[in-house]
Amino acid sequence: MSHEHITLTAGNAEVTVQPENGGRIGGLRIDGTELLRQGDRFGCFPMVPWCGRVRDGRFRDGATVRQMPLNSPPHAIHGTARDGAWTVAHSGSDSAVITYDLVDPWPYTGRVTQAVALTGDALTLTMSVETYDSSFLAQIGWHPWFNRTLDGGEPVRLGFTAAWQEERGADHLPTGNRVDPKPGPWDDCFGMPGGVDVTLTWPGRLELKVASREEWVVVYDEQEAAVCVEPQTGPPNGLNTLPRLVTPLEPLEASTTWTWRRL
Repeated sequence: MSHEHITLTAGNAEVTVQPENGGRIGGLRIDGTELLRQGDRFGCFPMVPWCGRVRDGRFRDGATVRQMPLNSPPHAIHGTARDGAWTVAHSGSDSAVITYDLVDPWPYTGRVTQAVALTGDALTLTMSVETYDSSFLAQIGWHPWFNRTLDGGEPVRLGFTAAWQEERGADHLPTGNRVDPKPGPWDDCFGMPGGVDVTLTWPGRLELKVASREEWVVVYDEQEAAVCVEPQTGPPNGLNTLPRLVTPLEPLEASTTWTWRRL
């Protein structure tokens, strides 16, 4: 796998963008401390044109049933763009724009654009899906792997208030029922009608807030090395249950901003 990348800096923050490795953010360092889990499959990758699992890899387009590859059997997970090479449209000292043209196995033509903007205390990721051809259903999200500990310190603590939790079935997919939020560990989707707002606190080290105008966030903290806080435009299996439409007149756009401060 090629490892060409873009390095952005602002103040004491440094971000690595890996266009050729699925358009992912490969690293976020604050004062030299790496916040994201390292490795080709980790960092923070874009989930597009869908987020999380699609039941049996299938969704409907009118009367047509579309089948996606079962890359997390029996389901299809996290979209296709994280498996492709993205193109650099713009690269500056503290910002970059990368693009990805949707190809097979996704059955529609469209372009994904991801803008990365860094300041001394915040990282903003903005993604859009456009079509100049037929309209289609899609979702946008991000899947960051935050290190559970920083430099051997205390494990991260997650703080958030959700209006509901999507009840999770035995197949790991939402059942359609909304329940009161349960204590962790989680591999679960939460609803935040006022927008995603989750605080990660590494005691004595750093506080980082993940925010988005979107109303859905998946929290995954069942692994030892890292925790994931994933803002997205709809719940898992959303291509079937809560799809968003991309049309030639109306792209689908979403953004997330991470802000941090030293403790």
